[in-house]
Amino acid sequence: MENNVADKVIEIITREQHLQPGAVKLDSTFAELGIDSLDAVNILFALESEFKIDIPDAVAQNMKSVRQAVDSLSRVLEGKDVSDLVALAKGETPATGR
Repeated sequence: MENNVADKVIEIITREQHLQPGAVKLDSTFAELGIDSLDAVNILFALESEFKIDIPDAVAQNMKSVRQAVDSLSRVLEGKDVSDLVALAKGETPATGR
C-alpha cells in the first residue's frame, strides 16, 4: 500500500504546489519544495479529502518531508498507533516498547 500512498502524496503535492511532474521526490523536504505553513495546510486538506481520513494535527505538524508525510499517512491509513508522532510534535519523548 505504501507505494500507492507515496504516488498519491507526490501527485497531490505536485498539483497543489503547481510543480513540474517529476519535481517532487520521496526524499524532498517541504522547505526544498517551497512549501510554507499555509501550503502545508492546503496539502493536508487535499490528503485528507483524497484518503477520506482525518490526520491528527500533531501528526501533521511533524511532517517536514514527502517521506515523513507518506510514512505518517500510511500509519494512519493502516490504523497503526501514531502516539509516538504526537509525542514528538509536542516535544515529548515517545513511549518505548513497540
